[in-house]
This record gives sequence, structure tokens and C-alpha cells, in this order.
Amino acid sequence: MRLEDTKFIVTGAASGLGRHYALRLAEAGGQVAAADVNDEALASLVEEGKSLRGKIHARRLDVAKEAEVTAFVDWASEAMGGLNGLINNAGILRDGLLVKKDRTTGEITRLSAKQWQDVIDVNLTGATFMVRDVAAKMAGAGDKGVIVNISSIARHGNRGQSNYTAAKAALAANTQTWSLEFAPFGIRVGCVAPGMVETPMTQGMNQKARDALVGRIPVGRIGLPEDIWLAVRFVIECDYFSGRTIDVDGGLAM
Repeated sequence: MRLEDTKFIVTGAASGLGRHYALRLAEAGGQVAAADVNDEALASLVEEGKSLRGKIHARRLDVAKEAEVTAFVDWASEAMGGLNGLINNAGILRDGLLVKKDRTTGEITRLSAKQWQDVIDVNLTGATFMVRDVAAKMAGAGDKGVIVNISSIARHGNRGQSNYTAAKAALAANTQTWSLEFAPFGIRVGCVAPGMVETPMTQGMNQKARDALVGRIPVGRIGLPEDIWLAVRFVIECDYFSGRTIDVDGGLAM
């Protein structure tokens, strides 16, 4: 698929990696339906995109709410005059050890049900609803397309991220499942799993922990949004790619 022909939904588009993807697509001449819960940041994204070749449409979306997902996909298809892709990027963190011993009191605490469920609702259930409704819209219209799931190298396992790991591992595994299911419709499904990347999310990390993690990256630096975009772009443009996950992590082993 040529970038200038894209009519893509990008979730989590108001900041970080999602914003970078949206701007790159519009820069190439594509149309983007940008989704996020941050109205102010969405408005600034649209403003930033006005000088680009393509067009950015924007609407608020909480991917954890099924009805909102369905309504957004319908709106996006109408606003762009069709739909041929999704960058399934929206995600949150609610890190915590599954079981932890307090260093002072010795009390054993557990990861709360809310910490678990909040991440699963957005990063897995919401992401799955997005894939389902986008694929159904494209299949119903007889349009070929491509879905790019954004997983994480945490899918291989990472201390303090049981919820995030579960969601991102499932998303990578279902990339293969969905590639098989959607192949008869001419819809490819690929996945990109970023390592540590310079975004507002990682900038909020404890500095000591951040420095220690960066020190373990073989290429010697933290990733940039453009590094991840290059992999996303490959998935979009290579019509022979489907059902696989690309780790873009600088060689980091979690």
C-alpha cells in the first residue's frame, strides 16, 4: 500500500508515538482519523497537520467503551470517504508487582483488580474491538487494507507489568490469528513491538530506573519515535508482510 493512499485510523494519536504516526501519514498525503481521550491535544494535532499534504480528522474516543469504538469507526469511514487501515496504538500503564512485601512493615500486598482491569480494558479489549470493527467495515465495503497492532517488547515478560505483558503478548499472538481470519478479505495484519522509546510515558519514569534500562540497550541509546515509524511504514507498504511481529528495541532483552 502506498502511504499517499492511506485512509487510516490511529488510536492514541494525540501524543507520543501515535501523534508521530498520524503526522507521518498526513505528511505523505494520506488521511488520518485521529482518536484519543485528550481533546486539547487532538485539537493541537489537527492544527499541526494543516500544513501537510494529507488531512487529519479528529474525534474523542475511549477505546475501552465498545459503543464508542463502533461509532468512531463509522464516523472515520464517512469522514475520509473510506477506510483501509488502522494503527492500533492506544495504551496505558498501571504498573505494579503482582505480590509485594512492604520493606518497612513486612505486609504482603497484591496488585489490585482495578490496576489489572484498567490495562486489559484499554490495551487488549479495546484494541480487539478496534480490530474487529475496522476489519468488519473494510470487509463489508469490499476494501483491502492493513492493520498494524502496536505491541511491546514487554510481551516477552517484564517485572512489575503482569497486566501490560498479558495485553501486549495477546495482541502479538492475535496478529497471527487475525491475519489468517482476515486473509479472505484481502486484509493484512502486522505487529510492531517497540522497546524503550522517547515518549511522554517514558519521560515520566523514575530517572534511576530509566538510566539503568537505557544502559542495557546494546545500540547505546533510547529509541526515537521515527525508529518505530520506520517499522510501521514497512508493515503498511510491504504487501507480502502479514501475521508477524517486528521487535524494534535496539537489541534490548527484558
